[in-house]
Amino acid sequence: MIRGLSALNVRSCALKRSINAYYSRNYGTAEHQGRYEPKKGDEVVVGMSGGVDSSVAALLLTKEDYDLSAVFMRNWDTRDESGTDKGCEWEKDWEDVQRVCKKLDIPVSMIDLSKEYWNRVFEPSLRQWELGVSPNTDVWCNKEIKFGALLERLPSSSKVPPWFATGHYARKSWSSSEHHPPRPQLTRPADQHKDQTYYLSSISESGLRRALFPLSDLPKPEVRELARKHDLHNADRPDSVGICFVGEKAKFRTFLSGYIPSNSGPIIDQVTGKVLGQHDGLWNYTIGERSRLAGMPVRMSVSRKDLETNTVYVVPGTYAALPPLSSIKQLTRSSCRKHETLFTDVIHVPEFSWIWKDAVPPELQSSTGFRAQVMHRYRMSPVPCTVKSTPSGGLVIQCDEPEHAVAPGQVAVLYDGNWCLGCGPISQTTRSTIATASRELDQVEGVTPEAEA
Repeated sequence: MIRGLSALNVRSCALKRSINAYYSRNYGTAEHQGRYEPKKGDEVVVGMSGGVDSSVAALLLTKEDYDLSAVFMRNWDTRDESGTDKGCEWEKDWEDVQRVCKKLDIPVSMIDLSKEYWNRVFEPSLRQWELGVSPNTDVWCNKEIKFGALLERLPSSSKVPPWFATGHYARKSWSSSEHHPPRPQLTRPADQHKDQTYYLSSISESGLRRALFPLSDLPKPEVRELARKHDLHNADRPDSVGICFVGEKAKFRTFLSGYIPSNSGPIIDQVTGKVLGQHDGLWNYTIGERSRLAGMPVRMSVSRKDLETNTVYVVPGTYAALPPLSSIKQLTRSSCRKHETLFTDVIHVPEFSWIWKDAVPPELQSSTGFRAQVMHRYRMSPVPCTVKSTPSGGLVIQCDEPEHAVAPGQVAVLYDGNWCLGCGPISQTTRSTIATASRELDQVEGVTPEAEA
């Protein structure tokens, strides 16, 4: 065990040496080079959403001697659907932002980025949904809008671009090297249950250099307590959920049906080949999620989507409700665990974006590969993996153990410990061996109907 850890440390040191050797000066602005934190009088703009996190981030920054202002980013033009802005989500958020800024005595402005959002995030996502994959719009919003279009339009009274603060739970660290200046690193925060580095994994190094994350050392309960202590009206506002441009109260499938025409097709049991029902569009289903088929004695999960035949395949999972007493004896351990087709251990990422674009780990080209950890969805624990490059420049990520419900279109994010290295969309998944997946399934305990229902 000690020998294995020593080998891992050696590889980690070798990686850091190779990364330092590739240092480039072409990151950030000249004014920010060598500047690791804002100094007295620097312009700092805090991005605010109306929620408690960005509000407390602004509160903390008022304690510093900065030239502080706030900005609210409007991403969606509700008039496209209703012909009016009244009653929409952004209007209530904007009111909350103005109320907090008045309380904190900081100027605030609104920047309308709805056109940029439509062109850079929503339209590309529509094309992906139409192809039956499940894009993660929040990741691309941070890249294209918050740390893209918004950074380009931040208000400033000088030629030096302002620092940009957000309420994300993330940390910015700096690399250390005897031979090269420090570079910014995106790392996990103190509250790893709220860790949002997954969503920030696509930002550029230049954007990260200008970023400030005031909540990096705070757990969420303490953030709310600070808001209450300073009488912020949104201290107990619930966290936002769902796709950012839909709004937390909207029904996503209903919303999307206004942009993508219905395209019905069969839902087929992948085990038996039996047609179990009809769907009205592949975009309504994600690999691994419950299929929502009514009247089934067992819970069915989406295992595959076939674009050419417009088919959704499902496999049996655990019981969704307690079956009749007469059939209890028919329950077997295999009936109470996830089907093997829901597991995969190989993730294909044809286009991976490294935050340090000029410092790709050299181990990717080796026969043993680069050891890392991967997250393929938000709020999962990073899992160990081996990463190798492909001749076309993509990555193949081999997980140490089979993973459940890895969905094409979602984002694979690589970590070296707490350091987030970058991300890329998943194109497909495969299994290296059926035997490996079967061994994993043998370790999965049966789930009671009460726990799963």
